[in-house]
Amino acid sequence: MEIDAAASALRRKQSAYLSLDETFEIQKEMYRGQQYSQIYFARLHMMRTLLYSLVPNWKPHVPVCTVLGLEGGKECIIVGTLYKHMKLKPTILDEYSKERSAVPLVRRHNFMDPLDHLVLEDESGRVKLGGSSLSPTSYVTGVVAALHGRETDAGDFLVQDVLEAGLPSQLEFPLKSREDKYVVLVSGLSIGSSTCNPLQFQLLVDHITGHLGDEQEQGIAAEIVHVVIAGNSVEIPRGILNRQNLASKDLSRLSEPIKELDILLTQGCLWISCQGRMTQQTLPCLSSLSTDAFSLVHQLTTHLDLVQILIVLSLTILGQNIDDLEKYSEAKNKLEFMERTLRWRHLAPTAPNTLGCYPFTDRDPFLIESCPHVYFVGNQDKYETQTLEGSEGQLVRLICIPNFCETGTAVVLNLRNLECHTLTFGTSV
Repeated sequence: MEIDAAASALRRKQSAYLSLDETFEIQKEMYRGQQYSQIYFARLHMMRTLLYSLVPNWKPHVPVCTVLGLEGGKECIIVGTLYKHMKLKPTILDEYSKERSAVPLVRRHNFMDPLDHLVLEDESGRVKLGGSSLSPTSYVTGVVAALHGRETDAGDFLVQDVLEAGLPSQLEFPLKSREDKYVVLVSGLSIGSSTCNPLQFQLLVDHITGHLGDEQEQGIAAEIVHVVIAGNSVEIPRGILNRQNLASKDLSRLSEPIKELDILLTQGCLWISCQGRMTQQTLPCLSSLSTDAFSLVHQLTTHLDLVQILIVLSLTILGQNIDDLEKYSEAKNKLEFMERTLRWRHLAPTAPNTLGCYPFTDRDPFLIESCPHVYFVGNQDKYETQTLEGSEGQLVRLICIPNFCETGTAVVLNLRNLECHTLTFGTSV
């Protein structure tokens, strides 16, 4: 009777949420006849309207003009998209030569060079930028900004000051409870890879579902209300995908990691709400077990209860927007890259230049219209976190989620106060 009473006292807390993935969903996928220039036009149009509204408070007495309207020596403000000329930037011919090379070439971690320079472009033309106010090391292709300066005799634009969009306005933190409620963030499971340790993920599942530890630890597990699995969940052997016609044994190997993930997700879905949708596209390859469980979970969730979470997801590599910034610019850490994307109001400014994305024609879905309370990226080398404060009092929790396969570490976020800590599982004796 005592055991039954203790078991009945431990009930998992609940917290509903609203999926905001619609912005990223592609209704009618089509590539033929679509140009990537359209996404740049949409980005420039939206961001220029915003920057024009900020200019009067920034430089009220300086005129705004286009690149074509520049006059030598006359101070003005121009608004456009930055393009970064990079000597070491890879090209398709470089990639082809690497594939044909008998000796594997070492891939560079960063493509920065002292000769890199920035250009600003609008519909009327482009102009090379100079001056020390705009460092090429801190910017990448695709950022829209307002620049104050003047045209030099050489035809360049000498930048004196820079205006970025800054953090957008933030909705009031919708805190409705003083209870601790936790969201577990995990990424980089890499099920199917040679380095994957299935026992580590099983320990995580057992902890979340309350099958590990004493009554106190089970009580803590009962406060976990959501689990976000943030990309890179399975890894398919590259050798299999290189063949056009797959043998039956290869098909079996191809599906094994997905089946293993499906079984583990099913265990979690029976006990807790697992967020299985991607903010870009849904994951159609799960088998019926977890798919049915996810359907039930989504039917039960109807509104955003505690916090608005901005989830940066990709079907293959979550956090690749930050990883791409690291290749083409410099910062002291990943958190600084994350902060820049918020101040630029764009999740992936390097897309589609060096980061692949769908060629949207009528919009740029990666523009940040509302400041999140939590902003995280997955598949990072290590766990990092800090809070960022905007000029209007916005507060954002920045989180780098480490690769679980390599570190055995997940991140736990408290929805009550947005504090976070790590959960680490080891299997060595």
